[in-house]
Amino acid sequence: MLNNLFPEKQNLQSRSLYETHDHGHDLIRLENISVNYRHHIALEKINCCFRQGSLTAIIGPNGGGKSTLLKAILGMVPLSSGKISLNVSLNKTISYLPQQADMDRSFPLTVQDVVASGHCQHEGFFKRFDRNLQKKVESALEEVGMLECMNRALDELSGGQFQRVLFARLILQNADCILLDEPFTAIDTYTINDLIKVILKWHTEGKTLLIVNHDLDLVQDHFPTSMMIARRILDWGETKDVVTLDNLHRAKHISRHLENRDVDPGDEIFEVKTT
Repeated sequence: MLNNLFPEKQNLQSRSLYETHDHGHDLIRLENISVNYRHHIALEKINCCFRQGSLTAIIGPNGGGKSTLLKAILGMVPLSSGKISLNVSLNKTISYLPQQADMDRSFPLTVQDVVASGHCQHEGFFKRFDRNLQKKVESALEEVGMLECMNRALDELSGGQFQRVLFARLILQNADCILLDEPFTAIDTYTINDLIKVILKWHTEGKTLLIVNHDLDLVQDHFPTSMMIARRILDWGETKDVVTLDNLHRAKHISRHLENRDVDPGDEIFEVKTT
């Protein structure tokens, strides 16, 4: 239960999943990776790298492999082929926030408890809740607009309030690389605007951010770089060049072919059509 509520910050260099490389400012490199779920191909022939300090939106149709990409980077799903490597010259940590639907809020904890748990990677779960930690918790809750709710139970919160609390926990984790899976789903516009401000602050601090997002207006307004995925990478680069009508039509066309998970539509559906 705690694992479902608290996906932990990890030291990337401690993970056996990762080989090492030294490619300048590239933090994470994926080389020809594929992921299969039984007979279903979730990701295929993914080649990309994420530079230190980049802010990237991961977009594409439902079932296209966006969430699987994050889980593959974290080592939560096995690779069928390829490899993932970390820049050996960078001693980095990573935090992950899954979709709210994957979380269990029934555990009897207060808002303050949840946010404070973000500090456990530094001091351990059983560290005394001292004044210094209290100040950090209060500062994080104030940043996300939840200070007045610090003593409330999790099951008393709305979806937007709960997401604010999870962002406050990320603030205490203070990881160098942050992976967010659909962080703006089913929450109000006011909360989205506040959380976008937190993300942009992280970006200015030099953190590396990979964010799965289906709201293309948000992507176009705030994300300098985007990657469009429908099992394979359809396009990747500056957002203005990726979020185009041609690419959106192409992604929709591919997603229709991929709905039948037991059928391999062949390479031709991924080819760029020219006129």
